[in-house]
Amino acid sequence: MPATAPKRDTLNIRIKPEEREMIDRAADARGQTRTDFILDAARRAAEEALLDRTVFTVSDAAYAAFLARLDAPVEPNEALRRTLRTAAPWDRG
Repeated sequence: MPATAPKRDTLNIRIKPEEREMIDRAADARGQTRTDFILDAARRAAEEALLDRTVFTVSDAAYAAFLARLDAPVEPNEALRRTLRTAAPWDRG
């Protein structure tokens, strides 16, 4: 039995010609169709918007422990020392 492609809905938008040209150039640069490029960009934006609204519910004790860790002084360790010794990318010559 042949596999059937999942059903897809249509989304119509109005767009300025210069914006469409830019999208087409970007899609071409990535080797994608305009539709795939727009869907990828819209999906990423949607995920980001929804993740920004994610709420974590924790017990009072867990929240207090979280705040205590944020307020605690940093304990020096080798990874921290190595990071502080490493030049920033913009300072490297």
